[in-house]
Amino acid sequence: MLEYSFMQNAILAGIFISILCPAVGVFLVLKRYSMMGDSLSHSSLAGVAIGLVLGYNPILTAFIFTAIAGLVIEILRGYYEKYADLILVIVLTFSVGTAIVLISTGKANANVNSYLFGSILTVSKSELYTVFVLSIISTIALILFYNKLLYITFDEVGAQISGVNVKLINYIFSLLVSSTISVSIRILGILVISSMIAMPVAAALQLNKGFKTTLIFSIIFGFIDIIGGLFLSYYINSAPGGTIALTSVAVLILVLIFKRFFK
Repeated sequence: MLEYSFMQNAILAGIFISILCPAVGVFLVLKRYSMMGDSLSHSSLAGVAIGLVLGYNPILTAFIFTAIAGLVIEILRGYYEKYADLILVIVLTFSVGTAIVLISTGKANANVNSYLFGSILTVSKSELYTVFVLSIISTIALILFYNKLLYITFDEVGAQISGVNVKLINYIFSLLVSSTISVSIRILGILVISSMIAMPVAAALQLNKGFKTTLIFSIIFGFIDIIGGLFLSYYINSAPGGTIALTSVAVLILVLIFKRFFK
């Protein structure tokens, strides 16, 4: 299996994703904003459709469109402070509507299915390089802004009073989420990206550890989910996105069982 170049590409991309998704997901979940990942993952479909229609790299157009959607979410937070979930519905409606219109024109070829459900067969070298570059940039940004992100996650008002530029950090974080989603769509598929942002974190939270330990275990669980799901999808000939999602649920169930009977 590992002798095939497409599996090598998929595993390399999977390693990047298994670090990024849980790392970003920890902050989203603790901010009680996990559905933002779901909204932006659906927004990426519009970006993919734009890329396929215009003939550009769909991962890059997905990143650009999703980044814009993320910035719009942060801007609308000022208008709907008490109705955060409504903001996600607004962005989701526009994004899905745009995607449906573009796809229905027939100019976006059948490859859109590989982005919806994920496909290990279609990860090219150029896409792998794009994933690698976006992953490195996102990881560096997470490291640089880690302390400020942590402060804002637990006490946004306190962070603002202490002089942290909360709006700027939130904008940067939206770009990080957008980048994470964009690099994940080829392997995971648009429909299940949000599961990999939340599920490893859900499993790690059951261990009742501190933030850093939760972050580390989230990445470990994310790695198990993605690599295990990839191997399983290869042997049972299924879409990797769905298989990875089911693997993440299985890992969460095992953690819950462990917590119930061994603690």
